[in-house]
Amino acid sequence: MTRREKWRRVLDSEVKRWSALPSDRIVDELREVQTYEVELDSKRYQVEVQLLENTEKYVHVMVGVDDGSLPQSISPATKCFIRSKIPPAIPKSCA
Repeated sequence: MTRREKWRRVLDSEVKRWSALPSDRIVDELREVQTYEVELDSKRYQVEVQLLENTEKYVHVMVGVDDGSLPQSISPATKCFIRSKIPPAIPKSCA
């Protein structure tokens, strides 16, 4: 498995974790950029999570992962997601 493939495993896990949160909690936790480390298979990875947009309808978040090695970490693996603030419409039943 290449270095980037390992980064992608961590990235996918972190995106899944963050995108499962309600939008109001995402906004609360990302008032400032969050940086932290996670460990996978005895290797440490640096994670950065940033709120890109906070609109009336959605939040737009970017997650980046690298292992701190240069020069590869100058361009971390990144992924963005959008979390809606508007609850899905409840279909009306026909009676």
